Amino acid sequence: MAAPTIVDAAIHDVVPLKGPDAAGVQPGFARAYVEADVAALIRGPDALPPTVGYVADIPLDSRGRIPKLRKARVLLFARPAQQPGQIQLVSRDGQQPWSPEANALTRKIATELVAPGAPPAITGIGHAFHTPGALPGEGETQIFLTTADGSPISLNVVRRQGEPPHWSSSIGDLTDPNAQPPARDTLLWYRLACGLPAAIPDVSFDGVDAADVAAAREDYKIVLDSLGRCER
Repeated sequence: MAAPTIVDAAIHDVVPLKGPDAAGVQPGFARAYVEADVAALIRGPDALPPTVGYVADIPLDSRGRIPKLRKARVLLFARPAQQPGQIQLVSRDGQQPWSPEANALTRKIATELVAPGAPPAITGIGHAFHTPGALPGEGETQIFLTTADGSPISLNVVRRQGEPPHWSSSIGDLTDPNAQPPARDTLLWYRLACGLPAAIPDVSFDGVDAADVAAAREDYKIVLDSLGRCER
């Protein structure tokens, strides 16, 4: 998401950098100037030349050397640089090995990012409440999230007798309790798994009965457990 330019490329030259050009390199890495042939521009504001150059901190192999990378196919997560034909990786791990799975996931997320109604970054939890159902054990919890751009996202957890709890998320003002949870590795899954706090803050339950607070916290834990860990 931080990379305005994403490139599918094949490395054709690696030149190790030393001295001041390699200042700040962490142990186990070596800095190098890399040139790569562009196979495809997955995402970018401007066209790229057939070959791009960039600086990368490359993990050393078991012998403490830069591995042989000539002809290696990579995914580059970068931003345009000031010099023509140059790009700048957005982070130390901005160069990733290419694989069919990584390529497909990258293209899917890049498409989701620019789609209308793309889920924004989650900044916290607003109001939360629980409504008991007509029968024991039934009920519904609604949790309204705060977002970076102010657009609404909510979580809905429904409990019915004889059924496991069901949760869903809604983008916009209308909620659909019958919607399915977001699939793993979608943009919405990432926003929730990596943006939700570990617990609902007390301030979100202003005026809510203690028993309903406990039920809402239990339902929120169901959401977190279902999403799983945010592993970057």
